[in-house]
Amino acid sequence: MGSSCLISALPMTATIFGLCIFLLFSNPTLATDAGITRHYKFDIVMQNVTRLCHTKSIVTVSGQFPGPRVVAREGDRLVIKVVNHVQNNITIHWHGIRQLQSGWADGPAYVTQCPIQTGQTYVYNFTITGQRGTLWWHAHSSWLRSTVYGSIIILPKRSVPYPFVKPYKEVPIIFGEWYNADTEAIINQALQTGGGPNVSDAYTLNGLPGPLYNCSAKDFFKLKVKPGKTYLLRLINAAMNDELFFSIANHTFTVVEADAVYVKPFQTDTIVITPGQTTNVLLKTKPKYPNATFFMLARPYVTGLGTFDNSTTAGTLEYELPLQSSTFTTNSMKKLQLFKPKLPTLNDTSFVTNYSKRLRSLATTQFPAQVPQKVDKQFFFTIGLGTNPCPKSQTCQGPTNNTMFSASVNNVSFVMPTTALLQSHFFGQSSGVYTSDLPTKPLIPFNYTGTPPNNTNVSNGTKVVVLPFNSNVELVMQDTSILGAESHPFHLHGFNFFVVGQGFGNYNPNKDPASFNLVDPVERNTVGVPSGGWIAIRFLADNPGVWFMHCHLEIHTSWGLKMAWLVLDGKLPNQKLPPPPSDLPKC
Repeated sequence: MGSSCLISALPMTATIFGLCIFLLFSNPTLATDAGITRHYKFDIVMQNVTRLCHTKSIVTVSGQFPGPRVVAREGDRLVIKVVNHVQNNITIHWHGIRQLQSGWADGPAYVTQCPIQTGQTYVYNFTITGQRGTLWWHAHSSWLRSTVYGSIIILPKRSVPYPFVKPYKEVPIIFGEWYNADTEAIINQALQTGGGPNVSDAYTLNGLPGPLYNCSAKDFFKLKVKPGKTYLLRLINAAMNDELFFSIANHTFTVVEADAVYVKPFQTDTIVITPGQTTNVLLKTKPKYPNATFFMLARPYVTGLGTFDNSTTAGTLEYELPLQSSTFTTNSMKKLQLFKPKLPTLNDTSFVTNYSKRLRSLATTQFPAQVPQKVDKQFFFTIGLGTNPCPKSQTCQGPTNNTMFSASVNNVSFVMPTTALLQSHFFGQSSGVYTSDLPTKPLIPFNYTGTPPNNTNVSNGTKVVVLPFNSNVELVMQDTSILGAESHPFHLHGFNFFVVGQGFGNYNPNKDPASFNLVDPVERNTVGVPSGGWIAIRFLADNPGVWFMHCHLEIHTSWGLKMAWLVLDGKLPNQKLPPPPSDLPKC
């Protein structure tokens, strides 16, 4: 694989990290398109962190919050050694990485692997194939991703420059949520009582709540810029349960990428980004130094039921003072005007719809949109919330009298197994672990977005859908109004998909396909299913393995809004899933 670089994620090795990245990207002997191997070490450790005047011990990678950046080029191989030093079992998911023939490295607990137990180690080994842009990594067991997350920056091959102006500087911005309480205790209590979980205490920008929160006057992210420059902002939504609006006062973004796929550039002053999604934007700074500071704000887009955090996280965009300038003094700096952006209202679904319709694949000769034109397998999934009966001798706090919140795909709430699905499939030991009879359409059709049925109970099971290798799949996901319509950001592991259609109300299979975009639809790994509407996606099942698909609102995943695709091997050697690595964690 050519050259290799070992990068520790420990905070004290930041200089070594930077030096290593510099050498990898600047050394003429490495300046080819041949991939190299990059080694990282993730030590999972507890770390005391203070936010909102509240100190708590959180699970981190190498003591960092947010976690360290993973930097690579398209075609590189990543070898990431994860050592678990904490009491929690843990896995790491490399969100959006295709994992071609490396399904054992995908990371969701009990789907592709058993968790890494205390004192144990697992090496994630995969090659980045045909992808460039911004992705991210996060814990994929229980609610540990509330503090265990970081960016993945995939630079393009040297021979393939950006299809837009080269930025002066690149800046990752990760949106998150901060909880004063232990998130494991929050989800455990919610699942025990059957009610909704306590909401977060703050949203964060790069781990910092910002000055609009109490006791956070100094805990905010500052983006220092120079006049007349172009900056590439790599935006990542790592929030647990909220889609977000994001804007910078008096500045405009040019959107150039979504989920590590280039898009036709368009301008907007506000971004919409769901948990799991990434968006790259160009920010052109003002040509001359403005005597002002500009707030960057993020707050939620809210649909559906339940309580939510309606607060706003803030950072600042600040222009660096010209060197040796006599025009600006310390006194005038203190008098800088502060501008705030105007964000859409919390429930502005029309803004979200119009924004999502503007996203189109770049669809050039160099970056084609390879949309499946024919369909081999068609599926219709209803997705949404429901209930389970309260266990006997227990009082529950669900949405209706003595029930528990649940969530389902085609009325099946997914039950996590205690053995990893991929392992069970590979060794032919699926009996008692999962069945392959998930309904491919609702067993009982109903008015999905109309008056909800009286019976809101769902069934429970560990069911998958089997796909032949290289089949072209079309999936329509229909939101339901059971317990209230709600937007659901769905993430598909192992694949990108094309969003060929979307609409409100009930999907009409006789009329709606006529309006599908099969030329330049946006290509994503996570998409918001509209509140009270539907979305149609297509993908080629060219990656053998077991692949998780779930709502990226963490509470909905906990309630069972998830399923798995089992893609069979092809006939050729390079179309088969290799055996598991020897250090694959045991359950």
